[in-house]
Amino acid sequence: MIKTRRGLIAAIVTLAGVVLAGVTFFVARQPSSTLNDELAAQVTLILEQASPGEHHAHGHSFESGVVCAVEPFGTEPPNAASLIEVRWVYARHMCAITGESPDWAASVRASGPIAVKIDIPPEVRVPKAGAGYPDRVRQLIPERYHTPAFEEFSDDAAIEAARERFALASSTAK
Repeated sequence: MIKTRRGLIAAIVTLAGVVLAGVTFFVARQPSSTLNDELAAQVTLILEQASPGEHHAHGHSFESGVVCAVEPFGTEPPNAASLIEVRWVYARHMCAITGESPDWAASVRASGPIAVKIDIPPEVRVPKAGAGYPDRVRQLIPERYHTPAFEEFSDDAAIEAARERFALASSTAK
């Protein structure tokens, strides 16, 4: 009787585990109604948590932190419907260096289109500024996204949120 009961319990636990794994996989594969929000949050986190060395590797030189606004405009694959499917995010960004100035308007900022590989570790690619910049953007960003790559932020919400985080970071740094 005990062997049968143990076998039944083991079977139930195994079945529950398989069902849970299946549901988790199914939910992760469902289209995300807020995919752009999730991607923006992911890329913002990647940029804001990058070390000074990582920032230096893509052309930025500073020792303090950054606060960023991010607005995705494309993904690879282009038909990705959920965060788990996305390999690359193409986004416009604006990052302000904290510690240089307590005022967002006077802060040192970097902005423009970027490509971010969602991986461990993530990879951030920023087109080098200067002469030939538009061509470098076109080399970095797939052709289907060239038009949005050169557009401004379509919504001020991301920039406003970054300004608020910048003000908070500046006030706590004092």
